[in-house]
Amino acid sequence: MQKLRVGVLMGGKSQEREVSFNSGRTVCDHLDTCRYEIIPIFQTENGNLFLLPWHFLHRGKTNDFRHRLENEAKLIKWDDLKSLVDFVFIAMHGQFAEDGTVQGFLEILDIPYLGSKVFGSAIGMNKIIQKEFLRANGIEVAKGIAVYPYQIINFEKYKTEIFAALEKAGANPPFIIKPHKEGSSLGVEAVLKTEDLHSALKRASCVNPESEQPVLIEEKIKGMEVSCCVITDYKTGKLIPLTPTEIVIDKNKHFHDYKEKYMPGLGYEHTPARCNDSDTELIKKTCVRVMDILKIENIGRVDGFLTEDKRFIVIDPNTLTGMGPSSFFFREAAEDNINHTQLINHVIETELNNYGLLEKIINHEEKVKEEANMTSKKIRVAILMGGTTNEREISFESGRNITYKLSPQKYSTIPVFVDKNMELYKINNKHLVRKSTHEVQDLLSPELKINWNDLPTIADFVFIALHGGQGENGCVQGTLEMLGMPYNGSSVLASALCANKFETNKFLESQGFTVPASVLVAKEDFLLDKTEAIKNILAKLDLPIILKPHDDGCSTMVCKIKDAQELEASLTEFFTTNKHIAMAEEEIIGMELTVGVIGNNQPIALPPSQAVATKGILSIEEKFLPGAGENQTPAPLPQEALKLVQQQMELAYSALGCAGYVRIDCFYQSAEQSKTKQERVIFLEVNTLPGMTPATCIFHQAAEIGIRPMDFIDLIIELGLEKHKNISCKHNLFKDTNKQEHSSIRENSHENY
Repeated sequence: MQKLRVGVLMGGKSQEREVSFNSGRTVCDHLDTCRYEIIPIFQTENGNLFLLPWHFLHRGKTNDFRHRLENEAKLIKWDDLKSLVDFVFIAMHGQFAEDGTVQGFLEILDIPYLGSKVFGSAIGMNKIIQKEFLRANGIEVAKGIAVYPYQIINFEKYKTEIFAALEKAGANPPFIIKPHKEGSSLGVEAVLKTEDLHSALKRASCVNPESEQPVLIEEKIKGMEVSCCVITDYKTGKLIPLTPTEIVIDKNKHFHDYKEKYMPGLGYEHTPARCNDSDTELIKKTCVRVMDILKIENIGRVDGFLTEDKRFIVIDPNTLTGMGPSSFFFREAAEDNINHTQLINHVIETELNNYGLLEKIINHEEKVKEEANMTSKKIRVAILMGGTTNEREISFESGRNITYKLSPQKYSTIPVFVDKNMELYKINNKHLVRKSTHEVQDLLSPELKINWNDLPTIADFVFIALHGGQGENGCVQGTLEMLGMPYNGSSVLASALCANKFETNKFLESQGFTVPASVLVAKEDFLLDKTEAIKNILAKLDLPIILKPHDDGCSTMVCKIKDAQELEASLTEFFTTNKHIAMAEEEIIGMELTVGVIGNNQPIALPPSQAVATKGILSIEEKFLPGAGENQTPAPLPQEALKLVQQQMELAYSALGCAGYVRIDCFYQSAEQSKTKQERVIFLEVNTLPGMTPATCIFHQAAEIGIRPMDFIDLIIELGLEKHKNISCKHNLFKDTNKQEHSSIRENSHENY
């Protein structure tokens, strides 16, 4: 029996296309492949539809592949969908996605789809109309008024009228300003003084450059901000509110902004919300009533405030909630022990039941599972995540992603959280869906704790998803060697060497590779005589200088220094941290690249990526915030230059004794840019445990030569087993006869660049 073809619709014409892409990728990662055939569909900002090649699916930003769609993706028409998919999972957000537009078109095409129908979607997206519906039905909403573009343009003319309307509505400053048809906090501002109101209204009205829109001016509500998702029990038809989440607003901010919503480690949330049972029941009942009133079906999310006098004020119902890996939707379901795949299955089942398609899907799944039960014993994999370094939030993202992407048919996963004391805790999905390591730390309890010595009894393999510090400098590797546990990545020596940027560069230079000139600055020497320390640095390096830790990653504390005064100030600030050594390095002019390398004895460099930094130095937001930053894979270099870079990466990998996989950061200089007047590759650093977040660069690169993320992680485990147990790696990329084949693949992937 053929699987149900699920088209995952992402991207879109709205301002939220990057968040949508993140949601779509998550849905594709967790759709049950026993039941469904996944068909990613991407809509561009101008409305074109493409069948999205899977090697674009795990990019960090749509601009990373947008320019390649016409040549590498199949352009389709809306009318083609009927022959391509059986069901559409709408993972788009905002205008043209949640406002009844796409729902109307799918109704015309007679294609089953996820979520609210036209009426509920249209009302749910319009914050002005939805407030009137809710208010008329006894639901308390934020006090405020709507202001229209003509009033904003002629603000002086209508100012008196606007303030009179605010007074009548009972809304006093401070105000929250927001566009009436946007989400993800786009265009939202807090206005503390009335004289700032006009400029905030103009920005909110024009947040979508395509057209001006009305804006809401609302009271800034005091209380606990809460979000609660609601799903449907298709067997009974009843709406089921999930466990509400409390959103803790940063003390320096007035609302939950875009960065706090989507940047790993930022923002703080509590699920369940920290309120009593009667308050929780009030929130749940109100959210169900909101769903009923607005005709929001199957899935929804209602945001509001629980006030000190025990009222729940609704501020924003959503017909399609965000579906990032740690979104409210998944973390609230986890409180009922429902994982990502089960929850996605449930909301699809609800729709399929309505369309009379559910029975054949369940029958097909049972057959597949029966066949799967006949397979061999699963490999038990413990995934270490968290840790003590500045990179612990990225480590948590990596560990969660690895846990979710390991094949359930082949592996049994044991997620293990490494706390601030390097102690181990066996965690579950309730912990995995948390936004930050702080939240996980708060949930740890003594019964979850395990010893390092327990690892051989619970696992066959340890996947180190730690970044920096003892996780990457040979300490954890040495621990696992002592315990006789196979693990991913490089040995104790290679890990210890590559964790020290200065020593790595000295070694590479001794082996004939090109590295930047650099100087180490000890805290003790600097504080003893700042003038002399600055003088010694400038005697060896020309300005501008790059200042960074010699033993940290993820762009932590990296800055560009333009003069001696700035150097002294930056070093003074640098040494207020726990760092005792700073690394000063010459600035390199050229194309910044990052290159993954995989293999044990026969390393293969993946297609290089250009890391595009908007301010000269790649920030952590550009690396990990959805929609921020840009990576071009493959890098826009001539084929011969790409070959040169890859060859240099493979040689350095072997020289350093790396194994499994690494990511090497470097610069490519053309002959015109190079001091030697010859093109060259200048090494910056080697990451022996690179990030494995959902949109990490190394996944883009592996996809260019035909390796999907799930297969790439599987390959890393195979290479670890090969290294530690002398088991031959079965992946055909590592057969001796395949070296030439790989070169051909590599050339073909760059033939248009």
